[in-house]
Amino acid sequence: MDYTQLGRTGTSVSRIVLGTMNFGDRTSEEESFAIMDRALELGVNFFDTANAYGGSAGRGATEEIIGRWFAARPGVRDDIVLATKVHSPMVAPTAEGDRPNARGASAWQVRREAIGSLRRLQTDRIDLYQFHHIDRHISWPELWQAMEVLVARGEVVYTGSSNFAAWNIAQANEIAQQRHFLGLVSEQSLYNLAQRSIELEVIPAAQNYGLGILPWSPLSGGLLSGGSSDANARSNTGRAAEMRAQHRDQFDAYELFAKERGWAPSALGLAWLLHQPGVTGPIIGPRTVAQLESAVSALEITLSAEDLRGLDEIFPGPGGQAPEAYAW
Repeated sequence: MDYTQLGRTGTSVSRIVLGTMNFGDRTSEEESFAIMDRALELGVNFFDTANAYGGSAGRGATEEIIGRWFAARPGVRDDIVLATKVHSPMVAPTAEGDRPNARGASAWQVRREAIGSLRRLQTDRIDLYQFHHIDRHISWPELWQAMEVLVARGEVVYTGSSNFAAWNIAQANEIAQQRHFLGLVSEQSLYNLAQRSIELEVIPAAQNYGLGILPWSPLSGGLLSGGSSDANARSNTGRAAEMRAQHRDQFDAYELFAKERGWAPSALGLAWLLHQPGVTGPIIGPRTVAQLESAVSALEITLSAEDLRGLDEIFPGPGGQAPEAYAW
């Protein structure tokens, strides 16, 4: 396993991040335990979840599975850098609509949801507490005051963002600096070969402020994994299926590119991200141990300058960072 620093912090994290969104929904608790056991054996020490994950098992179910895994393996908790998120509602809406204060990042909500996550995860701390989405109704002084309390109490170590625009990152960290607070150390964004818009401004902002980039959907919903014969696979349904149909020539060329070099398409997609500036590690979402092991094999792929140019020809991206990408 390869390791790097989490943004500008001194904490070392694996370059493959174990995403757990499938746990309790598309992956049973038994298989989830097996995936986490194998991840630890492979040296993956960075686990990512969210308070609302659980799918058909219910909101919070994923954190509960991770908590039971920790409880069944005394001493393992200190080997893991544990990340979770806050923003999504944890209670179902009433007949009249959403309940007041059920979502977002108010100080009231952040404090309440931190307590809930700590309880479900059966831990005394959250190593990386992430805002799952920007909350435009909350001021940064309120948000940072809440986080400062959690950090002072030892319940949170670092804070991160997810799905933030570049100016959100800049505003957040400028105000944090005024308060003599560390601020955001990571940004979790949609990023893969087929979706490269964060190269325009988010990645430059993250690098300027010392945030590590954690790409989610690194294989574009399975489209960069070489396809699946399972009709119910995400790559064969919904928007992913539409995107595959619209860009079939690109994905076919990509799969041929991988085949000619003897690489699995899924491993190549992750390897490309590992070669991008500012990327700490892609967040993988394995449903099985085999998928986990396949993802980790991406660390064995070294892409040459020629390989990277070839992939840029298939998936050109926005043309670099703004404004050079679109202005003289």
